[in-house]
Amino acid sequence: MKKEFFFVLKTLIPLTIILFFSHKFIISNYSNYNEAFYKIESIYIFHLLVTLIICLSLILVKNSFYDKTGFAFMTLSVLKMLASILFLLPLIQQEYGIPMLDIATFFIPYFIFLFYEIIFSISLLKSEKKSHLK
Repeated sequence: MKKEFFFVLKTLIPLTIILFFSHKFIISNYSNYNEAFYKIESIYIFHLLVTLIICLSLILVKNSFYDKTGFAFMTLSVLKMLASILFLLPLIQQEYGIPMLDIATFFIPYFIFLFYEIIFSISLLKSEKKSHLK
């Protein structure tokens, strides 16, 4: 379990840093995104924490109930969607409309982190299949 969690930390934190600085560079140089509803830092902290929680939960499920890892991933993905809606609720409820750049600033990293979670869960399922076939 420690090995898998350290792998997540070793890959997810550099990915987050690279994405954050790339995103910040693109926004500052190619956009007039001065009055953002959410700071980019808060968006990336949200994504990092949720992805860490999902990966740790998947590791725990794999070690306890190895045949339920896929179901756990689907359940955690739905919970991530609900958490994202709660995170974006103040933006959605604002009176002067929803700026599309704010939505894109949230959902582009959302899908990148979701892709990371998918790759991680597939690797867990593959390693689990090999270890349980022996």
